[in-house]
Amino acid sequence: MKTEAKRQAILSVAAQAFQELGFERTSMSEICARLGGSKATLYNYFASKEELFFEIMYKSAETKRQAMFDAFDQTNTDITDALRYFGEHLLSFLYSPEIMAQRHMAITAPGQLGKLLYERGILSSQSIITNFLQDAMTQGKLRQGNAAVATLQLHGLLEAELINPFLFKLLEHVSEAEIKAITARAIDVFMAAYAPQKPAQTT
Repeated sequence: MKTEAKRQAILSVAAQAFQELGFERTSMSEICARLGGSKATLYNYFASKEELFFEIMYKSAETKRQAMFDAFDQTNTDITDALRYFGEHLLSFLYSPEIMAQRHMAITAPGQLGKLLYERGILSSQSIITNFLQDAMTQGKLRQGNAAVATLQLHGLLEAELINPFLFKLLEHVSEAEIKAITARAIDVFMAAYAPQKPAQTT
C-alpha cells in the first residue's frame, strides 16, 4: 500500500542522488540501493526516472512558484505593477543557482525528461499567465489581442537578456538589482505594445 511517508522518503533519497551524480549517472537501481527495498516498490510510486526527477524539481520550487503567481491577484488595479512583480519573481526563480542547474540538466538529458518538463511545467505555467492576461484584456487593462501569443512574448522579453548566456553556461549569477532592471525594461516594452489605446481627442 502506498503511503505519503514512503513517497517523501523516495523523493529525499533521489534528490540527494541526483545532486551527487547528476541526472544521467543516477539510475533507478542506484536510488533503490540507497533507499532499500525492491525496484517494484520504487516503480509503484514513480513510473520512470524522468517522472521522479520532475517531481523533485516541482516540489523544490513550489514556494517560489506560488510567490511568482501571487502577482496575478485581480484586486491589483495596476497591471504594470503586477507584471513587474511577476517578472521579478519569475527571473529570480529561473536564474537561481538551483533552478539553473536543473534546467541545464533537463536540456541535456536524453529520453523524455524535456518533454515531461515542457508539458507539466512550462505549459501549465503558461496557461496561468494566459488566463491572467486574457482577464486583463477583458477588463480593459491591456489592449485586446491573442492572450496566448502575448504570454509567449512576455516570457520572451523577460528572458531576452539572459537566455543566451544561460544556454551556453556563461551565466553564473544574476543579482537582485540586475533582475529588477531587466524586468523593468521588459515590461516597458510589453506595455508599449499592449497598453490600452487612449481615445483620440476631438477638437
